[in-house]
Amino acid sequence: MSEITVADPIHETNTTRALTTSTSTSHDTSPEPFDSERVPVTLGTDIRSFLRVANRVEPHDPRIAYLCRVHAFEMAHIKDTYSTGRGVRQFKTALLQRLEQDEVTTIAKRKEKSDLGELRRVHRHYKNIIDQRSDSWDLENSHKEKLTNAREIAPVLYEVLQRFTNAACPQGLAETDIFVPYNILPLDHQGNQQEIMRLPEIKAALTALRNIRGLPVMQDLQKPGAAVDLFDCLQCWFGFQEGNVANQREHLILLLANTHIRQASKETFELKLGDGAVDELMKKFFKNYTNWCKFLGRKRNIRLPYVKQDAQQYKILYIGLYLLIWGEAANLRFMPECLCYIFHHMAYELHGMLTGAVSSTTWEKVLPAYGGQPESFLNNVVTPIYRVIYKEAEKNKSGMADHSTWRNYDDLNEYFWSPDCFQIGWPMRLDHDFFCMHPSDNSKGIKSRGTVEAKEEREGHEDEEMGLKSEGNEDEDTGVTMEEVREQKWLGKTNFVETRSFWQIFRSFDRMWSFFILSLQALIIMACHDMESPFQMFDAIVFEDVMSIFITSAILKVLQAILDIAFTWKARHTMDFYQRLKYVLKLVVAMIWTIVLPVCYADSRRKHTCHSTEYGSWPGEWCISSYMVAVAFYLMTNAVEMVLFLVPTVSKYIEISNFQLCMILSWWTQPRLFVGRGMQEGLVSIIKYTLFWLLLLSSKFSFSYTFEIKPLIGPTRQIMKIGVKEYDWHELFPKVKSNAGAIVAIWSPIILVFFMDTQIWYSVFCTIFGGVYGILHHLGEIRTLGTLRSRFHSLPSAFNVCLIPSSLRNDQARKGRAFFPKKFQKESETEKNSVAKFVQVWNQIIASFRLEDLINNRELDLMTIPLTPELFSGLVRWPVFLLANKFSTALNMARDFEGKDEYLFRKIRKDHHMYCAVKECYESLKLILETLVVGDKEKRIVFGILNAVEESIERLSLLEDFQMSELPTLHAKCIELVELLVEGNKHHYGKVVKVLQDIFEVVTHDMMTDSSRILDLLYSSEQIEGDTMHISGFPEPQLFASNHGQQSIKFPFPDNASLHKQIKRFHLLLTVEDTATDMPVNLEARRRISFFATSLFMDMPNAPKVRNMMSFSVMTPYYMEEVNFSTEDLHSSEEEVPIMFYMSVIYPDEWKNFLERMECEDLDGLRSTGKEEELRNWASFRGQTLSRTVRGMMYYRKALKLQAFLDMAEDEDLLQSYDVVERGNSTLSAHLDALADMKFTYVISCQMFGSQKASGDPHAQGILDLMIRYPSLRVAYVEEKEETVEDKIHKVYSSILVKAVNGYDQEVYRIKLPGPPNIGEGKPENQNHGIIFTRGEALQTIDMNQDNYLEEAFKIRNVLQEFLRHQRQKPPTILGLREHIFTGSVSSLAWFMSYQETSFVTIGQRLLANPLRVRFHYGHPDLFDRMFHITRGGISKASKTINLSEDVFAGFNSTLRRGYVTYHEYLQVGKGRDVCLNQISKFEAKVANGNSEQTLSRDIYRLARRFDFFRMLSCYFTTIGFYFNSLISVIGIYVFLYGQLYLVLSGLEKALLLQAKMQNIKSLETALASQSFIQLGLLTGLPMVMEIGLEKGFLTAVKDFVLMQFQLAAVFFTFSLGTKAHYYGRTILHGGAKYRPTGRKVVVFHASFTENYRLYSRSHFVKGFELLLLLIVYDLFRRSYQSSMAYVLITYSIWFMSITWLFAPFLFNPSGFNWGNIVDDWKDWNKWIKQQGGIGIQQDKSWESWWNDEQAHLRHSGLIARLIEILLSLRFFIYQYGLVYHLDISQDNKNFLVYVLSWVVIFAIFLLVQAVKLGRQQFSANYHLIFRLFKACLFLGVLATIISLSGICQLSLMDLLVCCLAFLPTGWGLILIAQAVRPKIQDTGLWELTRVLAQAYDYGMGAVLFAPIACLAWMPIIAAFQTRFLFNEAFKRRLQIQPILAGKKKQS
Repeated sequence: MSEITVADPIHETNTTRALTTSTSTSHDTSPEPFDSERVPVTLGTDIRSFLRVANRVEPHDPRIAYLCRVHAFEMAHIKDTYSTGRGVRQFKTALLQRLEQDEVTTIAKRKEKSDLGELRRVHRHYKNIIDQRSDSWDLENSHKEKLTNAREIAPVLYEVLQRFTNAACPQGLAETDIFVPYNILPLDHQGNQQEIMRLPEIKAALTALRNIRGLPVMQDLQKPGAAVDLFDCLQCWFGFQEGNVANQREHLILLLANTHIRQASKETFELKLGDGAVDELMKKFFKNYTNWCKFLGRKRNIRLPYVKQDAQQYKILYIGLYLLIWGEAANLRFMPECLCYIFHHMAYELHGMLTGAVSSTTWEKVLPAYGGQPESFLNNVVTPIYRVIYKEAEKNKSGMADHSTWRNYDDLNEYFWSPDCFQIGWPMRLDHDFFCMHPSDNSKGIKSRGTVEAKEEREGHEDEEMGLKSEGNEDEDTGVTMEEVREQKWLGKTNFVETRSFWQIFRSFDRMWSFFILSLQALIIMACHDMESPFQMFDAIVFEDVMSIFITSAILKVLQAILDIAFTWKARHTMDFYQRLKYVLKLVVAMIWTIVLPVCYADSRRKHTCHSTEYGSWPGEWCISSYMVAVAFYLMTNAVEMVLFLVPTVSKYIEISNFQLCMILSWWTQPRLFVGRGMQEGLVSIIKYTLFWLLLLSSKFSFSYTFEIKPLIGPTRQIMKIGVKEYDWHELFPKVKSNAGAIVAIWSPIILVFFMDTQIWYSVFCTIFGGVYGILHHLGEIRTLGTLRSRFHSLPSAFNVCLIPSSLRNDQARKGRAFFPKKFQKESETEKNSVAKFVQVWNQIIASFRLEDLINNRELDLMTIPLTPELFSGLVRWPVFLLANKFSTALNMARDFEGKDEYLFRKIRKDHHMYCAVKECYESLKLILETLVVGDKEKRIVFGILNAVEESIERLSLLEDFQMSELPTLHAKCIELVELLVEGNKHHYGKVVKVLQDIFEVVTHDMMTDSSRILDLLYSSEQIEGDTMHISGFPEPQLFASNHGQQSIKFPFPDNASLHKQIKRFHLLLTVEDTATDMPVNLEARRRISFFATSLFMDMPNAPKVRNMMSFSVMTPYYMEEVNFSTEDLHSSEEEVPIMFYMSVIYPDEWKNFLERMECEDLDGLRSTGKEEELRNWASFRGQTLSRTVRGMMYYRKALKLQAFLDMAEDEDLLQSYDVVERGNSTLSAHLDALADMKFTYVISCQMFGSQKASGDPHAQGILDLMIRYPSLRVAYVEEKEETVEDKIHKVYSSILVKAVNGYDQEVYRIKLPGPPNIGEGKPENQNHGIIFTRGEALQTIDMNQDNYLEEAFKIRNVLQEFLRHQRQKPPTILGLREHIFTGSVSSLAWFMSYQETSFVTIGQRLLANPLRVRFHYGHPDLFDRMFHITRGGISKASKTINLSEDVFAGFNSTLRRGYVTYHEYLQVGKGRDVCLNQISKFEAKVANGNSEQTLSRDIYRLARRFDFFRMLSCYFTTIGFYFNSLISVIGIYVFLYGQLYLVLSGLEKALLLQAKMQNIKSLETALASQSFIQLGLLTGLPMVMEIGLEKGFLTAVKDFVLMQFQLAAVFFTFSLGTKAHYYGRTILHGGAKYRPTGRKVVVFHASFTENYRLYSRSHFVKGFELLLLLIVYDLFRRSYQSSMAYVLITYSIWFMSITWLFAPFLFNPSGFNWGNIVDDWKDWNKWIKQQGGIGIQQDKSWESWWNDEQAHLRHSGLIARLIEILLSLRFFIYQYGLVYHLDISQDNKNFLVYVLSWVVIFAIFLLVQAVKLGRQQFSANYHLIFRLFKACLFLGVLATIISLSGICQLSLMDLLVCCLAFLPTGWGLILIAQAVRPKIQDTGLWELTRVLAQAYDYGMGAVLFAPIACLAWMPIIAAFQTRFLFNEAFKRRLQIQPILAGKKKQS
């Protein structure tokens, strides 16, 4: 196609003829639009705009559409002439076919003579639209849409016109700026009239940015053209990308404007940017840079002029330079000090250019090192460093490589913490060791040029494919010669090495472990001295023995010093000399103390000098020895630390100071690191968390001493005295004295519990302190509808104080209200409209409930507050649900009342709501009668009755003047009247007249005691009318009837919306019943209203005006999750129940409300009326979809617009609904939109959007639909495009921001990347790519399984004020917010998970933030101080594997960099969690993996080492300590059982107990059974109970807790314990941490037996079988001497754990006991277990593939880890060793030969297995009969051998059972060992034998698990019981759960 050309379009006859050879004919029908979105990525996105415009203009101007497509084809052909890109050939073919089709048909429809004339005509049309309407922005929506269309179409048509005229007209060139895509600020000249550009703060910021006065002349830099603003100057000087410049220009303008308006105190200063705003940004942006320079001893390169006017310009330039560096840095943004290094040099160059400085080296003017060519900064600065990051990450091998073999983000960044970084130079020396990416094994320092070139050529080819090849000649930069090049040296790890070892826990938290070890030693010593009181410790002998703990301390310090050296060995190359010296000195000093202290102790033992103290002194006497003196010197450093701990200001100064003396003082105690310094809290905070831990540790040690240690001292002494000479096996160590084995077996689990139970005590104290804190902060004050109704009258005042910006004079009066809600006083005269504002907000909240279908139309009417003028006088017409039944109650009270009027009035007034109801009903009736009655006579009578009533009330004679017994009759007639008025049927005129007459008769005849005056009025009127009748001859008209054609009543009422609402409300007041008091019915609506009302009484900052609030952004990372459920998804039922059916069953009330809102009867009605889209949205908003998240987050914008309206609204505006006012005033609407845009931005970081769009993925269309629905929504994605350069294809990556315009996505910014952005963990890389497009001073990170609520969005202003609230202490850098788990409504598992998660995100984090001060960042929805974090590495860390739990590292990083994290509970955000056991287990496995990697990380190490002791305890027990203690608790059970197994099989326990019985020692058996309290871990559920009690009431909490136990909550949490322990321990030992997607399925589904076995085989089933085996063996051999009760006391909890681990997945599996499912599962299981594995076969299809994948962690495991795995596997040989000596066939022979013979039997069994295998290979195919005979012979031979042994050697049936118990564990142990040594045996026959054995074991375990399940499935009651406890929440809500479980079978 290279010969294709475009002919001159000027001549009509030849126009575009050369392009096509069309044979098509004219058609009258319009063709379908050409697909403009499926443009190949390689062609770029600019072609798409021409195709879109073609589709848009085609209905009116088809020839223009044809010409646009011609131009698009030409562009595509120029970009890819040979169609080498993916999909280009197909695209060109389709477009060419379309052009052939349209060529002839469109000519006939042309309105001008030539194509050129047609183009000019259409272009002129759209240009006129822009010129006429661009100056007015208060347009109607239709005009706005036309203008937007014109702005998009005109530039495209101009480009086509320019191409066809083939001329460049200057006038035309000017028109190319007609429309410039923009994000928030339209900075082109046409956008000046937009409302946001009219804001004074925006004008001030823009003016400052465009101040280029005094800058160097551009010609000096050889750059043509003049810069428009400061950013253009920076772009010309340093070569930044245009997209980056445009993005950061808008970013800085918004920052300056928002900071300026907040600081501007007077309107006159708004037009000029204040210095305070710029200074504030300077401080925030360069705080980290300043600290970095100070740390490295360098002078800052931010140098400002003395002239004040120029200083602001310089400051903006420096800020702009940093933002441009940051915006284009890509993955370098994770390396903040690397950015400091870059900025440091570029700021020097900037200052040199601004001042015309001359370089001291070249004696020339200072110019940028890399020039200002396009993309110069990207190619020369970013890309070389990015290549290092990319290549190092490749060595990670997807998380399988050891951390020490590659440099992660932290290693590379921390290199810039050393002055050595300046050796890299500027321009950077690319031959520096920093850029070396491969450790070299070559010992020579010089290698040949050819070797270097060959290596670079290989790497360069790979780099070009990934788009990493940087431009320019590297040799020129580095200055290498052609002959030789210096070999670079790989620097290795920096400062820290993430070594995979459990010793990391001790190394990080060495002070804690030392403290616990020394405490344990001291407690044992005290117990050995039989101390009863702690004061006895000061006895001289006891005290001396206790002092021996310092010898242990010295030994532990030696261990710590050795670990420090061993673990930092691989980072030694990046350490300076003094740091290495310190490690050596620490080891030397520690070893000296280990010699000095024992020598002094031995020398001075029992040789102390004692001195008596004064009489009455509690020590009595004090003693001293040389050892004590040595200890005093030993503790001197600790004493200094204690003093500094109590004076945090001094210690902080010492740590951060650069004075030599301070550096010397801190050199020994802390490493010289940039982070981790100055983290001390204030003295008050220190006192609070110190008291917390002192109380906790006192309780823990008291309990441990009394119930764990002291009870074992006596039995231990007795065991040591009892001599055991005969054992039941061959004792390997017969000479060991004092029964040491028994003592170890008894004490080991107790010691483990001692180290673990602090976690339990933490849970107890967390419950107490968290509960008290919650009570003091009003949590749960309004938890029921009754409480809400009783306190509703105080909500307007509370709302006024919290959410309405206060005047300055009232600020002081509003403080101190945290604990005294009575502070909410009546509003001042100037704030009377605050009630009206509350009503506006309340009605919007209720309206949002209706739109979310939480309430129906009736509830909407019952809960809405009418807007009336009385609001300004303080009179509120309360919602009807508050007044429900109040009026009827008052009627009944008046009817039956006997007494005086004043008592009746007092009784009614006592109930405020009753009084309001009565008053409003009377006034409403009066208004209706005044409006309804128009006849003169009728008016006189009606007003006469009303006057009589009011006079009676004034005289207090109502009860005397009226008969109250007839009130019910009057009530019924009034209801009848109002119903007729509501219906408004004109044909019911007569009925209305009749009802009025009835009311008149009831009042005058039945109620009024003296109605003569009223009747006189009537009769006098009738007499006059009677005279008239005699004259006229017409009959007399009746009362309220028509009089000679003139109506006496006005019916129906005129079309007055306000009057109709009032009548409708009056009808509700008259008819509403008691059930209305339970409004709303929906539980979610109740919860939300209750929480919102409660939060108004909590302590929150005062809300500023919207214009003065902090600006913020929300960002959601998105990958491939559901955006919206498609129609097919909703109704598909191939695998499980349809989503639509599930939703309608689970949310029945919301489904009915939705149908009511849609005005349909059922699902078919929705389909028939074309409301499928609304149906999709309804279902999607109830799943964990992106659309739900976006809808929730966009409530922020809606709330801000309403609040901005309230800030500026006048009284008359407040009397109308906000929606009505906004729709009716386009100017106001535009102003509100401008304020919302300036304050709020929402960006979805969707990396895959580009590829999804190119492939036609429906997810892309779903995201586009969201952008169309929410025009302010932005989407950031990564574009991967192939480009051909010099005949080589390489990939180009770009970050792109798009928005929706006219139904399409429009590109706003494009920033080229140095390479693929996904180097590390996916989610943080996704966040990092999108963060440059966020705006504002705060950033909220939201996951796509979260939700938000309108009522909560109103409080965002208050939350943001927290950043400015803390003036006396450091401001917070992360604001933690509360989460509500919205997925716990039906399934019991979801309920458990919801409560567990709720307790953590509420009471847990409440305590972490205050008083413990160790709250970090636990996922979302935390708010970040955006500028703090973008200058310190971002909002997460992204290094592969080590940062798997990326969120928490943001908190670690913030704390280490002196940040401050808080937590606030007055605002909540919804969050979804997994609802099935398999999903929950995957999530917990991921979190456990993440915590194990945290254990190895430098962040935890530095926090633990730099925190003070008590804060370090808080950090441990709230992060990795929880998981490590879970592991210890499981290990403790194993240690206990194996200890008991040793005692039983060796005969020690039997001998000891028999001796104890002979000596009548009862405490010994108690000691052996004392480990049963190990299950005290149930106390960790206490915080959950406390939180439920706080929020729902303690009676409800107790009920829920008991109910949870009936629903097997204990089973669930015990099973979860196994998940945590398994994955935490295995990951630390072997690695293999990875992200585990859970799927977030919305439907509860049945999991197959195979799937459950795959997930839980190694984590739970194998361990459960092992525990079961231990318990059985223990039970078999303890019966002869131990009571059954003792056995039960010892093992009941372990039996429970083992059964739980084996059968919990099947108990919690829906329909797990359905016989049909059982049969299907068995077939699937057999198919899976027998299926051959291999390449390409997934693990869910074949056992062999799964088995290989299950060993993945071992393949990359280190030697030490493999050895540990082998040592752990040896425990399975204990069974065989112990049991063979208990066989009857052994005849009590204790010779070692018996054990050897048992191995002969095992070897024989292996030979049999191998023989069968060989026989199958040789004979099974062709000689099947021979193979069967062979197997029969083997079977008979084995049987004969067993019979012979039973006859000759007394082999019994019991022996066969014991042999199984002995040999089965041995076989499993051999399998584990074989897996550990797989690399050595994989190529031998042993590995195949291992695989066969493993398959047999798995099949056997599966069969054992399956058998009881199949048996139980026979009993229908079991399935019914399972359904009940699994879905009890559904049954409580009376939901029909059975159809869901039946799934598609029932649906079909």
